Order: sequence, then C-alpha cells, then structure tokens
Amino acid sequence: MSVKRIIPCLDIKDGNVVKGVKFEGLKEISSPVKLAKQYNEDGADELVFYDITASVEKRELLVDALKQVIKIISIPLTVGGGIYTLEDFDRVLKYGADKVSINSGVIKNPDLIKDAVKEFGSCSVVFAVDVKKVNGVYHIFTKGGREDTGIDAIEWIKRGVDSGAGELVVNSIDTDGVKGGFDLPLLRTVCDAVSIPIVASGGAGSIEDFITLFKELPEIDAGLAASIFHFGEVKIPELKIELQNKGINVKI
Repeated sequence: MSVKRIIPCLDIKDGNVVKGVKFEGLKEISSPVKLAKQYNEDGADELVFYDITASVEKRELLVDALKQVIKIISIPLTVGGGIYTLEDFDRVLKYGADKVSINSGVIKNPDLIKDAVKEFGSCSVVFAVDVKKVNGVYHIFTKGGREDTGIDAIEWIKRGVDSGAGELVVNSIDTDGVKGGFDLPLLRTVCDAVSIPIVASGGAGSIEDFITLFKELPEIDAGLAASIFHFGEVKIPELKIELQNKGINVKI
C-alpha cells in the first residue's frame, strides 16, 4: 500500500486563514504563519495555501503572506489562487512553492494544464476541482464555489488528467465544512475515471473519517482538511498513529 499523506489546507482571505461551510459564511481563524509553523512541527506531509478570493477579485495571490509561510516550513507546499498564465506559474514556483494548483484558470484557458506541464513538468501541476451535485449530476463550480459552470465534473476531470496534470484535488462543496465525512460516492466515481494521485478534500470531521476514506478507497493518495486541524479537533500526530494502528501506511 502506498504511503498516505495528511495535508492541512490554509484558505486565505485578506491575509488571514478563514473557513466556512459549503464555501459560505467565511470566518477568520488565525494567521497563516502561525498555523503553517504548527503543521510543519506536527508532521504534516504537505501544506496547501489557497488564496480563495484571488479569482473572484481578479487579482494576483497574496504574495506577502505566501512568502512568510515559505520561510518557516520545510514540508512541500502547494499554492493556488489567481493562477491564469504560465507567468503566474513561474512566479509562484520562484517564490519557493513546490506545486501550483489551478482551478478557475483552466476554465478560462483549457490549454493551461497542457502548457504548464510542457513548461514546468507534470509533478508541478495540480489540477483542483470544486464539485457539487446539481439535479443528480456532478457539476464543476468556479470562483470559489460561487458559480456553476454547468460543466460535467467527471468529463472535465478526465480532460484535465489527459492534459498531463500530475495530481488531482477533488473538493466536494456538498460536504465542505460539514464534518460528516468525505464525499465517498463522488470520490469513488473519480477513482473509477482516472488513475493519477488523488487528494480528497471536504467533509473530514474526525479521525474515523480518514480511516474510512483510506479503507473504503485505497486508491486515494491523500486526505486534505482545514477546520478540524485549525481548531485542534484532530491533531495530526494522533491521527497518524491511529491510521498506522489500522494498517494504513503513513509517515510517522
């Protein structure tokens, strides 16, 4: 069994970490630097930095906050938000990010993944999708989950993977912040459709939710969460020990 990764996510708005439920009702939680330092010390396998309003506000991501985070961590960092061009990719990688996550930018330019892979390599390109079920069909949402594109999510995911993305992050809007468990039906459908590394995001509320995720869907490579880590409801060292005790391979 592959080594499963545990990834905290910093959703950034106006320079602070925020969290809501189903992408709505965002509330300020803490500073990204404080949380990044904590997760680096706690043994997180990677860290994600999302400037969640950059696309909506049509601006570049928050550079000052990003630079501060990069200075204090030694674990791999994925950065997303406001990535629309190869120049955006290049700039973020030069700041020190290990991977760049693209979401809304691919809606605007469907060739962005292919072009970025050619320029920077597939291992640097993370394809992120915000998915919600609409009338029984999974749709792609954009602009921080605010806008239904009407695009069939599974077909869109296949297209992004075929373009060469090295990793896929599946954000379930239906389970985001609800803390009732990962969206297993959605994730199972995605696992059946593609074979690149998949990061599950949205819905984690307990250690048991991670155990269920990796037991039910061994194809999933990583579990991503935010508020349960931010509020100390689940501590990463304890989570990893429990996963290991259940026979799930993690880095301790």
